[in-house]
Amino acid sequence: MTISPNLSPDCGNCFALCCTALGFSRSADFAIDKPAASPCPNMAGDFSCTIHQSLRPRGFSGCTVFDCFGAGQVVSQQTFSGISWTQDPSSMSSMFAVFKIVRQLHEMLWYLAEAGERTFDPDLAAAADQLSEGIAAAAQGDAATVLAADVVSLHGEVRALLMEVSDEVRASYGAEDQQTVDGGVRAGADLVGANLANRRLCGADLRSAYLIGANLRGSDLTAADLLGADLRGAQLQGADLSKALYLTQPQINAAEGAPTTLIPTRLTSPAHW
Repeated sequence: MTISPNLSPDCGNCFALCCTALGFSRSADFAIDKPAASPCPNMAGDFSCTIHQSLRPRGFSGCTVFDCFGAGQVVSQQTFSGISWTQDPSSMSSMFAVFKIVRQLHEMLWYLAEAGERTFDPDLAAAADQLSEGIAAAAQGDAATVLAADVVSLHGEVRALLMEVSDEVRASYGAEDQQTVDGGVRAGADLVGANLANRRLCGADLRSAYLIGANLRGSDLTAADLLGADLRGAQLQGADLSKALYLTQPQINAAEGAPTTLIPTRLTSPAHW
């Protein structure tokens, strides 16, 4: 039986794969341009970040938002047996490609774990477990196994299951009534800068909604589907997201909150809160 991987980053056991494999462009989130498959100039020889304690004031807030869902240490220590790309430069291309895929697979596992816990249907829980086992096996395979994974098909299967669980859970919180009362709160809605403070948004479908800079202070988002919602700069002070659906660490890291913000137990409050 496949053992589920740790889905939390362990940077001390990673070869700085997020700082090398991925690229970024100069923007409000990054102070410089960095091509993919190249080391960040702020990376030290031991793969640590030389400006880790001052990333935001130095213009690298994008780095504080990113989360690999534990892919970095798996690829570094398991797939490539603890031999870094600096020790074996010939492995660089393969290692970086594998990292990008394993991150996607681990993100799927993150969502499936929650779906399996939140559903009321034993058959859906069993389906989530079975799908998770197959994805975990692919993620923990050798480089060839990972690169052969049909990520597109897996995304489709996972998304279908997540949506089914979402419909079920949200319905128990009067999701249909919520949509009728407030038609603007819907999947994919443009709610940039919207004032949604002190609202009961229980069971709302906010999947892939644009909530950039939205005011959600004091609102209750119990069972609200936040899959893929853009929470950059969203004001979450005093909001209750403790039982929101499909909330991830990157979404929380991108938002603005406070000690009064309630989040799921498997997430942690960002340092800038």
